[in-house]
Amino acid sequence: MTFVRQAGAAALLVALTLCLQCAGMAALIAWARTSLKPEVHRLGPFRSALLMVRFITAFIVLHLLEILLWAEFYSWFCFLSRESAFYFSASSYATVGYGDVVLPQMWRTLGPMESIIGVLMCGLSASFLFAIVSRLVEREARISDSPITDTKDASPGSRIRQSISRSSNTNFETRKEELSAKRTPFDKSKSASFRQIDKDYRKQCGRIRPEHRQEVTKQSTNRVVSQASR
Repeated sequence: MTFVRQAGAAALLVALTLCLQCAGMAALIAWARTSLKPEVHRLGPFRSALLMVRFITAFIVLHLLEILLWAEFYSWFCFLSRESAFYFSASSYATVGYGDVVLPQMWRTLGPMESIIGVLMCGLSASFLFAIVSRLVEREARISDSPITDTKDASPGSRIRQSISRSSNTNFETRKEELSAKRTPFDKSKSASFRQIDKDYRKQCGRIRPEHRQEVTKQSTNRVVSQASR
């Protein structure tokens, strides 16, 4: 009967913890989508760090609520003091387990269960923060590589980036026109001659010995050079 009571309480607490964690992560995902929309301009180091501080603070609050959930159960059935209940809940959730405060024998299974659920919830939070950092790094790299167009942002940094982008695009277009002017028109007859020379070279390489291929390669190269100079 004691085991059934412990299993039922553990199942109820785990279900409530999962619901709280999923609801909190859903809200944070919606917040992240709003903060990292394509329409939002470059955040910069300070705003990116501030955004990460906000997400970390939100996860700390979320985990504290989950610890309080277990602590409330402990204060009802296991401990006389709420301070002792919160202390044991926090140490079990963080898998510290000092051992100076222990549960009564009839509820001692709840300690390991809270440690397991705490590890899983902290792992989910850490993976979410890693995904946010990866998205911020990719976003900053993509915005840095893409050309900056004129926007309504009148800040000095934005004007400097726009002027640099315009000058870079102008230099690129100028270099592209110079290369296009130096390019010679394509001659189909020369291309056909080159293909025939290459075919003859491959046939000769298949028939001769390896030690004689270097001389055949030299002869084919001379033929290509003479054909190109005509």
